[in-house]
Amino acid sequence: MNVNRCLLDFIRQCPAAYQTVDTARKMLLEHGFRELNEAERWNLKPDDCCFVTRNGSSLIAFRLPSQPPLGFMIGGCHSDSPAFRLKPEPEITSEHCVVLNVEQYGGMLFHTWFDRPLTIGGRVTVRTPEGTDTRNIYIDRDLLVLPSIAIHMDRQFNSGHAYAVQKELKPLFRLDSSALTFHKLIAEEAGAEEADVLSYDLFLCPRTPGFLYGAEEEFLCAPRIDDLQCAFALLQGFLMSEPSASVPVFALFDNEEIGSNTRQGALGTFLDDVMTRIMVDLDVPREARYTMTAHSFLVSADNAHAVHPNFPEKADPTSKPMLNGGIVIKYSGSGKYASDSVSAGLFRELCMRSEVPVQTFANHADNPGGSTLGRFIASGLNIRTVDVGLPQLAMHSCAETAGSKDTEYLIRAMKEFYASSLQVNGSTMKLAG
Repeated sequence: MNVNRCLLDFIRQCPAAYQTVDTARKMLLEHGFRELNEAERWNLKPDDCCFVTRNGSSLIAFRLPSQPPLGFMIGGCHSDSPAFRLKPEPEITSEHCVVLNVEQYGGMLFHTWFDRPLTIGGRVTVRTPEGTDTRNIYIDRDLLVLPSIAIHMDRQFNSGHAYAVQKELKPLFRLDSSALTFHKLIAEEAGAEEADVLSYDLFLCPRTPGFLYGAEEEFLCAPRIDDLQCAFALLQGFLMSEPSASVPVFALFDNEEIGSNTRQGALGTFLDDVMTRIMVDLDVPREARYTMTAHSFLVSADNAHAVHPNFPEKADPTSKPMLNGGIVIKYSGSGKYASDSVSAGLFRELCMRSEVPVQTFANHADNPGGSTLGRFIASGLNIRTVDVGLPQLAMHSCAETAGSKDTEYLIRAMKEFYASSLQVNGSTMKLAG
């Protein structure tokens, strides 16, 4: 497998969280996994390989061992990325042009979205004779551009500009004389009559495809590397891993970029519900469920900031991850990451077994960074957790850069992780196969 080509193809198929889940769903079905429905009885048995989705934008897959499981080995990542979200009734006519009304989803580098081909992706809810139905759409053509203002009209623009989202960040869609309206277009893409379109969750998507670059193709550039690089690596490691004494779990959550506090986010009940239903169907006694949780481990995988060659002063003086330097273990004194010396030590030992290099990240004390879904799961489910990621530049740009070697490192580490179990003996712990 050419890892980078496969990664870039995966990213191409995943313009929004709904398509990301659908792409993962198809890969799991191809590997013999059975799809479950939250609204139906599961009736799980040993050796079952299953997955379930929530909201069409989050997915959890798992494999059950032949014997009563020791615990859960969970890899968590997210399906969403910062983007412009389309508002209801988005058309605005201005000076014989029609622009689209959008709002910010997640933290974004606004300037990277200008003067490049964009389109629309997400899902549409339609009325059918059987009831409401959701249909994923991606308009596969150059549909929109967000034009910059000319330097002649704002000579100070390059000296720093505070963007007014409502005024300045509306993409150009059509002339007001055009008959193809926004609602007609998305109805056609959804295969429905315009009157049957009830609502939608749609986002602007960059059209520029991902690519490798550098003197020896050391780097790759693509939209949504955060967090599709980790999602791809965790899913590959999950599918390639050997059976273990525990339940390997691949967990892909939506809405991490806006705080995870949704029913399909990591702060929702999705993971807890799946774990509980597994233990109920396997007739795990109530007391033994606490034992299983104590023998469980979570790798929360969300990309990390690499040291920037043009802005090295922004990095911590002693923790400076570099591209192609390996997996990054993330630490935070404020608790934004769930890593501690025990969880980090266990993961570092696993990487040594996998012959995978490890780096560390801590925020510069004067530049507090973001957070991940790891701490939410760790605190809600009492599961030992390490926060890791792959180093990248231009995080939350619509064209991010990563190292071309690092994806393979995370696949190898997660393949080993999913084949292992957390064995606890008093104060001594180890990840063992």
